[in-house]
Amino acid sequence: MSGAGRARRTILVAHPGSELYGSDRVLLESVSGLVDDGWDVIVAIPGDGPLVTELRRRGARVELCASPVLRKSVLRPRGFLRFAATTARGIRAGSALLRRERPAAVYVNTVTIPLWIGLARLARVPVVAHVHEGEATASRLVKRVLSAPLLLAESVIANSRFSVGVLESAFPALGRRTHIVYNAVPGPETRSPARPELDGDLRVTYIGRLSPRKGVDVAIDAIAELDARGIPARLDLVGAVFPGYEWYERDLRDKVEAKRLQSRVSFRGFQPSVWDFLSTGDVVLVPSVADEPFGNTAVEGILSGRPVIASATSGLLEATDGYRTTVTVEPGDATSLADALERTIAEWDAAAPLLDDDAETARRKHSPESYRRRIAELVRAVARR
Repeated sequence: MSGAGRARRTILVAHPGSELYGSDRVLLESVSGLVDDGWDVIVAIPGDGPLVTELRRRGARVELCASPVLRKSVLRPRGFLRFAATTARGIRAGSALLRRERPAAVYVNTVTIPLWIGLARLARVPVVAHVHEGEATASRLVKRVLSAPLLLAESVIANSRFSVGVLESAFPALGRRTHIVYNAVPGPETRSPARPELDGDLRVTYIGRLSPRKGVDVAIDAIAELDARGIPARLDLVGAVFPGYEWYERDLRDKVEAKRLQSRVSFRGFQPSVWDFLSTGDVVLVPSVADEPFGNTAVEGILSGRPVIASATSGLLEATDGYRTTVTVEPGDATSLADALERTIAEWDAAAPLLDDDAETARRKHSPESYRRRIAELVRAVARR
């Protein structure tokens, strides 16, 4: 039933951040789907940021509400003390928000904020949990600890078969209760054609967090390898670090200086829109060295009409499957990455006619409209119960 045919009810959406990276952008599509379905959507996030403006633009109310987020820093004494203090504040603030809003359901967007699942169930509010994470290499204990709160959710959504497999390895019952909904990935308003000829430097683009897990250092090493082969290439790094990971950006800049790549590697920082960088580039790198539950940036590269070179791992294999202009390489291997970039140059004429077909396939597969309808349908089913 559409929203016009019934009284508006409230749904509380909980999210761990306020930036505009992969899971944040997927959240925007979830919120749009719920608003379109007639829900009064209130989004609880722990702090201000660019996501807030976008949420309000899409018709949601925003509540800044303390919430503990599970990160590796929790394992350190100081990080654990901060986590405990935030948990205490989160219990008070979250409980008050639930009492005030009396939502028909709570939609928890990621497993990193399990407190919201507990608070919702204590308030006897049904929960939909949306899983954007998946790390098959984690120990069974870690996977069980992270996944255990999901057993309290009425419905679980995962963004890939890989993510479902990780959940099943922790608790087989979760696999049977989880719905796969591939991420919505909006493409550019207009797609700029790739260069007909690669005259001059090869233009390489990396989009995403500057994080050790993302293999940004491997991308820099690959550019250095090409330089040693006499193949000129430039790398745009579009993204920023998590707070507390400033050391990693310093290490990256030191590496660029040590390899004399200052004219070859550019740090572009966080950008609210990536399409200008993708349209001026020739090829997109997704060089992750750790498990990825999916691979939004790989899909963005395909949607932009550019060849994509990604690590042959986890959800990236799923995100790049079925496209003729994507290549996967051994994770963490700069030589393999450089080889793939060199092959891209050699095979440019053959790949160019296939780019538009791949972009159109990705557009259909990751349509925001289809995604929104499916999310609204799953939430509506839980709220009815």
